[in-house]
Amino acid sequence: MGMPGGIGIIDCMIGFPAEDFAMYDFIRAQLKDGSDSFDFPVEYMFKQVPKEIYGSKDPISITLHEMDRYNIEIGVIGVGGDVSRQALKQYPDRFVGMGSVDPNKGMAGIREMVRQHEEFGVTSFGAFNAGYNPQVGIDDARMYPIYAKCVELGVPIFSCAGVPGPRFPMWPQEVSRIDQVMYDFPELVFVTRHGCEPWQDLAVKLMLKWPNLYYSTSAFAPKHYPQAIIDYANTRGADKVIYAGYFPMGLTVERIMSDMQHVPFKEEVWPKFLRGNAARVLGLEA
Repeated sequence: MGMPGGIGIIDCMIGFPAEDFAMYDFIRAQLKDGSDSFDFPVEYMFKQVPKEIYGSKDPISITLHEMDRYNIEIGVIGVGGDVSRQALKQYPDRFVGMGSVDPNKGMAGIREMVRQHEEFGVTSFGAFNAGYNPQVGIDDARMYPIYAKCVELGVPIFSCAGVPGPRFPMWPQEVSRIDQVMYDFPELVFVTRHGCEPWQDLAVKLMLKWPNLYYSTSAFAPKHYPQAIIDYANTRGADKVIYAGYFPMGLTVERIMSDMQHVPFKEEVWPKFLRGNAARVLGLEA
């Protein structure tokens, strides 16, 4: 059965077409192979990055227009830029904030987490372990104060897992590293981002094992969702797989939703995947 209508979708990774691509400078600083010349450091993986909309005078309206076209009720956005902060202030019913973390900052980074939570009301934090400089493994001791603070604040962490798109080493995001974290922090709600490939089968095994481990579909066109994840959602994992897009970073909403019509989720899976699971994990059910 194809994707049903009438569901107010929660997109757990959406953004705004900023004035330029300077937001990726932290990635370019670590690249060594010439891909630092790309506007979007992983555009070699995406055929139709919507570059033409970048530089808009009203990027918030562009994103809202795309959300309205496809019944995306709420978008989860980072709070690091002025545009995102303006969107949170102007449209608190349409956007919720995701904070950022940096394990290399020690206690200064923990205090920054608290500030983001208090100032922007973030309902989650995001981690990009392969992208830190220096890199930090998912199970590194430097991450543990971050996980503890997430538990204390009662919010999940969304963490990139699997081979990273930018051309730097993958070891920090090996999916096996999640196992120790979940053992040490059974109260932590941990949501993987960006596919977990090539360890998607292991990700399923770990989700079966750990009640608070989830999977989000960010950075993947639906036609490329791993079969193991689709099968898991259709069987024992209907409550564990969460929709997340990738607009405008690498995909258009039109591309995502066109592909989505062909994903073979069972009828009862769709409302959980598109809304219910995210609402529960982000504390938006009320």
